[in-house]
Amino acid sequence: MEFFNTLLEPLIMLWLCLHLPDLSLEVFTRGGDDHDAPLAVWHGRGADQRILIADAAAARLGLRPGMGLAAAHAIASRLVALERDAGLERGVLEGLAAWAGQFTPVISLAPPRSLLLEVGASLVLFGGLESLRRRVEDGVRAQGHRPELASAPTPLAAALLARSGRGGDVTRRDALAGALSDLPLSCLDLSPERLERLSRMGVRRFGECLRLPRAGLARRLGRELVNDLDRALGRLPDPRPPYTPPPRFRAGLPLPAEVEDTGALLFAAHRLVLGLAGYLSGRGAGVVSLTLGLGHDHRPATPVRLALAAPNRDADHLMMLLRERLAAVSLPAPVTGLVLDSDEIASLAPTSRALFPGAQADPGHAQALLERLRARLGPEAVRGLRSVAEHRPELAWAYTRGAAPVPTVPLPPRLRPPWLLAVPRPLAARDGRPCLDGPLALENGPERIESGWWDGHDVARDYFIARDASGACFWIFHELREPARWFLHGIFA
Repeated sequence: MEFFNTLLEPLIMLWLCLHLPDLSLEVFTRGGDDHDAPLAVWHGRGADQRILIADAAAARLGLRPGMGLAAAHAIASRLVALERDAGLERGVLEGLAAWAGQFTPVISLAPPRSLLLEVGASLVLFGGLESLRRRVEDGVRAQGHRPELASAPTPLAAALLARSGRGGDVTRRDALAGALSDLPLSCLDLSPERLERLSRMGVRRFGECLRLPRAGLARRLGRELVNDLDRALGRLPDPRPPYTPPPRFRAGLPLPAEVEDTGALLFAAHRLVLGLAGYLSGRGAGVVSLTLGLGHDHRPATPVRLALAAPNRDADHLMMLLRERLAAVSLPAPVTGLVLDSDEIASLAPTSRALFPGAQADPGHAQALLERLRARLGPEAVRGLRSVAEHRPELAWAYTRGAAPVPTVPLPPRLRPPWLLAVPRPLAARDGRPCLDGPLALENGPERIESGWWDGHDVARDYFIARDASGACFWIFHELREPARWFLHGIFA
């Protein structure tokens, strides 16, 4: 029986709730801590503008959630008060959902400040619940958030445990009632009026609510409350709408203060790159090109584009390339925010490790060097070559964006020089023989190339391998049409 329980364990649903109690503040501060004044976020309209959340500096001055905005300014004269941006919060929550796809494909948004991840089938892959929790928490903290995590067999129970701030991991459904009994009912999405009615009845905790007669509770406070209790305990199904990641990654980050030095942008850029790396990992892909937009007030953003030789999703590698590119950027104005776009992504084939350490060279090292050179010198400074199905030598190759790929067309069977002149150089002739600082001896040839009549750049040439008196070897040709001159076209090593 124990054997079958072990087999079925990964099939049991286990929900991990990722709750962000400070999200309304973090959307403004996770770009850096360059502000020295107390900061608070307010909400409400007209005269009913109240503090929603305050940072540690504002809290030390006595600012508290629910305090009127005017009173808060009276207490803290240097207070920076920002209006809550629900759209920005939603965008950050969706970005975290895309990042979390590396842990599980089953994700659901629980606005305004929570995510739900079904991780039952992921436990074996990540070494158990404790290891998975630690990886999720560390990754979220690295992106500038303070999360509260909890897990339970039902999504609502996991959300209640996380919202309470007590956390905990409940893996058995029959343990839910005991684990939830001491939680305040304020963790449920109840209206203030319903909470007040329950409080007047002496009911403030989940367990106290469970002990009430169900029919009377439904009659007084509505059937939905009873249904919520049943969903939390797993007595009723609780289907959650799945989150579908977008086809491309795009995330923005406002900066807490204007930045005039590109080096100071790396901290905020790193948090965006971490989100991109998680998104790519969940999709089994790598980024081929990306753009970091540097936003300014009252003028267009400055794009910083990055192209890679091969798909990659390693955050450290991407940051190294961005550091090189940003070092060469001259800012036209102070930067107020960043936007990271994955312009092109591609499937990333998994790699296998060598059986013995150092058994084979890592081809990624060469690609990393090329990418770093291109990031530092510019995309046009480092290019590869590829062969083209064309008989005319000057048109038989083309530049590539990355390193040279395996030729897609077979190379000519004849010997070709490694150095081809951009424009053939005319040679003098003496008694019909070509000369280059003296007569040239023809050692091999002729190889006739006659082509291009269809595009107006036709050629008719006889090519020879020639050598001078010092032993230097050249590739020359003789025109078949008048004036039938000799030309130097290539040089052998």
